[in-house]
Amino acid sequence: MNKYYDRDGNPMDMMDYSRQFANMEYKRVKETTLPDGTWISTVWLGIDHHFGDGPPLIFETMVFSSQEDMADHDCERYSTLAEAEAGHTAMVAKWKEARDAGA
Repeated sequence: MNKYYDRDGNPMDMMDYSRQFANMEYKRVKETTLPDGTWISTVWLGIDHHFGDGPPLIFETMVFSSQEDMADHDCERYSTLAEAEAGHTAMVAKWKEARDAGA
């Protein structure tokens, strides 16, 4: 079983993974800062975070209070870049709606 995957879901060795993980342009999928400072970040993890059966989960969207306050409030993981991009958009909509409802 492979542990490391590139952004296309292809297996990669640890050395290639390490080089790509250090490249923030490769790692970053999307980021959004809401008007209240809430920061939503979607990144390529490269390491399979699926503990069990199923496709490797190699992307993650997380919601933080701000870029300075890294307390996380929400998280979703994905197998493909397309899922990660759609998931980011959905997470932004979810948190915008929650913030608007609380305003």
